[in-house]
Amino acid sequence: MPTKPQYRMPAEWEPHAATWLAWPHFRGDWPGKFEPIPWVYAEMIRNLLPHERVELVVPDAATEAKARKVLDRAGALSPNLRFHRCQTDRIWTRDSGCIYVEETSKEEAGKKETGKLRALDFRFNAWAKYSNYARDAKLGAFMAKKSKAPAIRPKHGKHQVTLEGGSIDVNGQGILLTTEECLLSKVQERNPGFTRADYDRMFAEYMGIDKVIWLGNGITGDDTHGHVDDLSRFVAPSTILTMVEPKKSDANHEVLADNLARLRAATDQHGKKFQIVELPMPRTLTFEGRRLPASYGNFYIANGIVLAPVFNDPNDRIALNTLAELFPTREVIPIYSGDFIWGLGAMHCMTQQQPALK
Repeated sequence: MPTKPQYRMPAEWEPHAATWLAWPHFRGDWPGKFEPIPWVYAEMIRNLLPHERVELVVPDAATEAKARKVLDRAGALSPNLRFHRCQTDRIWTRDSGCIYVEETSKEEAGKKETGKLRALDFRFNAWAKYSNYARDAKLGAFMAKKSKAPAIRPKHGKHQVTLEGGSIDVNGQGILLTTEECLLSKVQERNPGFTRADYDRMFAEYMGIDKVIWLGNGITGDDTHGHVDDLSRFVAPSTILTMVEPKKSDANHEVLADNLARLRAATDQHGKKFQIVELPMPRTLTFEGRRLPASYGNFYIANGIVLAPVFNDPNDRIALNTLAELFPTREVIPIYSGDFIWGLGAMHCMTQQQPALK
């Protein structure tokens, strides 16, 4: 008899079968700045296609036709690009889509391990903030079906667990990063009554997590209330890249300093201290009087490349050089995100990786 299935969430740098994206169509996410957004997508897709398949979600035939025109002009049409029609409210696939994991079963007789793709279909409630998310809430199940990955709906008691992919980061070796502000907030509450221990158990059961590193708060301007992918990211099993704000007068200084202290106190899967790489934040970016959540931490690791947000900022060069040192076998590709960040997200928020498993 086979033992109970065990799950593992692969690290982002492990091989991908594909990247999932949803084509931008909701102008309300970028009021007054929508026109350049499809071209940002085209640039990302053009760079991804030589390295892995792109699964592109569009709401209807008319939007697909518009997308094809943009992609054709940008030299980003390829047999490696597949279109899927599914109605969505927004395009933040990292949060509304499923999270892929590996199911590993051990056969008692031969002790043979088999890895199979599974899709965690968490409940999505638009960051406990917006009311128009009914279509997005169905995206996870759609992605699971199209990728032929049986869907698993994590539950706590009778209730389906709410979780966004941008709120977590893993090293593939049993360690997970998240924040107290996002998962334990009483202001934008995802799972009423959930405790830190409840999350720890859920992560262990569905993602194979042995240890959760709890950071504190997120950066100013982040309307998700503390997503970790703007703060700190695993770049290797025992290495974490974390954002810092040297200017003491900046609202992010103390928040990021506190997170840095927590990371320095944490230990990896071997009980040793992590290597911590510090990266300065870009200068304050505002539009229409609102501070935007611009961060170099919102990069995306794909097969052979790293897509890195840049903001026409002096620190862009530091960010690109740092990423190049951390990923010597991958090409680091800057994607201008000064307009895109008006939608309050960047490279990582809009992508979801599908691991290369059976």
